[in-house]
Amino acid sequence: MRYQRRDVVERAIEVLDEYGLESLTMRRLAAELGLQPSALYHHVPNKQTLLAAVADEILERGKRERRAAEWDQRAVEICAELRDAMLAYRDGAEVVATAHTFGLGAGEPAEQLRKALRDGGLPDDLVDVGTRALLHLVFGHTADEQAALQASSAGAIDREPGGPGDFEQGIELLLDGIRSRVRR
Repeated sequence: MRYQRRDVVERAIEVLDEYGLESLTMRRLAAELGLQPSALYHHVPNKQTLLAAVADEILERGKRERRAAEWDQRAVEICAELRDAMLAYRDGAEVVATAHTFGLGAGEPAEQLRKALRDGGLPDDLVDVGTRALLHLVFGHTADEQAALQASSAGAIDREPGGPGDFEQGIELLLDGIRSRVRR
């Protein structure tokens, strides 16, 4: 059977979701597709490229209609969409955050946040800082939430992770600080 790159990414997401990031190896993915490992490299040159494509697909699948007109509410929507997209897949937060950190993919949310902060009147020197701060909050909170959900479902911990309410309050606290800089 002939595979397209999209088929490879689709199967990689299935392996990620079923077994986790530690089990998403090029060898395993090739076996899942019924390919020799060397044949997989015709579709993706290395694991980093594969993970970047997986991260981008996770974000693409998580897109939803934006309704907010005001810059700060757009930022909330972008952050919530990012969180929800990552939570939809096992280890999604780690995959997306890593791809973003290494500049291999998952860059669209950062660009959208930069635009929202610029539209809000944040000084240029703080747009990137504000964007990074929001992304760090989203990535960190979501990774913690995802790890706690997995540990809780395995019976390893008794506590519930901080959910959407906790997340939204954190975003609002950070935005309060950004809003104060916009008003100056």
